[in-house]
Amino acid sequence: MGKNKQLRLGASIHGVGSSHTAWRHPDIPADASVNLSFYTRQAQKAEEGKFDFVFIADGLYINDKSIPHFLNRFEPITILSALSSVTSHIGVVGTLSTSYSEPFTVARQFASLDHISKGRAGWNVVTTPLEGTALNYGGRSHPSHSERYQIAEEYLEVVKGLWDSWEDDAFIRDKESGTFFNPLKLHRFDHEGSYFSVQGPLNIARSSQGQPVIFQAGSSDSGRNLAAKTADAVFTGPDSLEEAKQFYNDVKQRAAAYGRSPDEILILPGIGPIVGSTEEEAELKYREIAELVTPEKALQYLGRYFEHHDFSQYPLDEPFPELGDFGSNSFRSTTDRIKQRAKEDNLTLRQVALQEATPRTAFIGTPAKVADLVQQWFEEEAADGFIIGSSVPGGLDDFVEQVLPILRDRGLFRTDYEEDTLRGNLGIPIPVNRYAKQKDTAING
Repeated sequence: MGKNKQLRLGASIHGVGSSHTAWRHPDIPADASVNLSFYTRQAQKAEEGKFDFVFIADGLYINDKSIPHFLNRFEPITILSALSSVTSHIGVVGTLSTSYSEPFTVARQFASLDHISKGRAGWNVVTTPLEGTALNYGGRSHPSHSERYQIAEEYLEVVKGLWDSWEDDAFIRDKESGTFFNPLKLHRFDHEGSYFSVQGPLNIARSSQGQPVIFQAGSSDSGRNLAAKTADAVFTGPDSLEEAKQFYNDVKQRAAAYGRSPDEILILPGIGPIVGSTEEEAELKYREIAELVTPEKALQYLGRYFEHHDFSQYPLDEPFPELGDFGSNSFRSTTDRIKQRAKEDNLTLRQVALQEATPRTAFIGTPAKVADLVQQWFEEEAADGFIIGSSVPGGLDDFVEQVLPILRDRGLFRTDYEEDTLRGNLGIPIPVNRYAKQKDTAING
C-alpha cells in the first residue's frame, strides 16, 4: 500500500434503519425515512467530516412483513437531488435497478443528477433480488440470478455509451453566430443487443466528471465478475477481517484479469460502528437496540433474504432448517453465508434470526479501538475504505466527532476535500469520451 494512500468513506443514510424495531428507540425520529430534515442533517454531518459520498439504498417490493424503513421511504434520485442542493462537495450515490428500469431513462436521470450536483453523482448498480418485484412491473417473470447479471452487463454498456453521446466541447452556444452546438460532436449509439435496442443520442451532455461513478454491490460469483469488469467501487458486507481480505483480493484479481489495474476499483465494506467513551458505554448502546427486537420480528427479517419464506413454521430452538435452494434466486451470497454458518456452528433458528436481525459489529468500543480496527482493515488490504452506517442513534455523529480526528492524526484521512467532483475525491480518473478518443487515435495513430 502506497504511503500516501488514504481512506475513502461513504455515509449510508438509511432512514429509521434496517432493524424491524429500531424506530422505537426514543432518540430515532419514527418518520426518519421520509423526513427531509433528517436526511439533510445526516448529509451535512457527513460533509462536515469530509466524507466522499452519501449513499441511499433502495428496493422495489414490499409487503406487510418488510423492514419499516422499506415501507415508506424516499426514492433515491429524488432525495439525492434535494441533498445535492444543500451540500457542495460530498458525492451523492443512489441505488437503481437494471432489472426493472430502462437504460435510456436511467442514463438521463443520473446524468441530470450529475449536472445538478456539479459532478458529484454515483450510481449503485443492482439487479434486484426479490422475486416479488416482478408483480409491480407487469407481472412478468423475475429473471434468474445469472440472467439478471447478463442483463446488467449489457445495461451498463448501453448507459455508458449514452453518456458519451456528446463530446465535452460540443456545445458552443455562440449567440453572435447563432451556433448552439457542433453537430460533428453529437453521436448516436445505435445499440442492438440481446436485451436492449437503443438508438440515442442522450439529450443531456457529460458533466464535469465525465460520467457518474459506478458502484456495485453483488457478492456472488456473478456479482464479483460484473464489479471487476465494470465498477469503480464495490460495496460488500463481510463478517470478519479474513473474509474481507479474501473478497478484496479476489475482486482485485478479477479486475486484473479483465485488463484493469487493481487500483482502479475501490473495495468498500459496509460497517456500523458503535462508539462509546468506554467499552461498557458502547455495549450499552448496542443492547438498547438489540433488546427492541423480538423473535417474531427477527424471523420476519430473516425471511426477507429467503424470498419472504415463513420461518414461523419451524421450532425456534431446534437446528436451523434445511432449505434447499431457497434464496438462490434472490440474495444468493447472503443466504449461502447464513446456511453455511448455521451448519458449521450448529446454530438454532432463534440464534440465526437474532444474529441477522441484531448483528453485533466488530467495530464497537472506544474511539481509539474503532480507529485501530479501521486502520487494521485498511492496512491489511481488507478495504480501501468503508460505508459507515448508523447502527445506533447518533452513530454518524460519534464517528465524525470522535473517530475521524484519530484517523486524521494518523494521516489516514483527509483534512479537506481535494477536488470538486466525486471522481476527483475518490481518485478515479475522468473517462475519456469514446468518440473523442477514436478521433485522437485516428489522427495520431
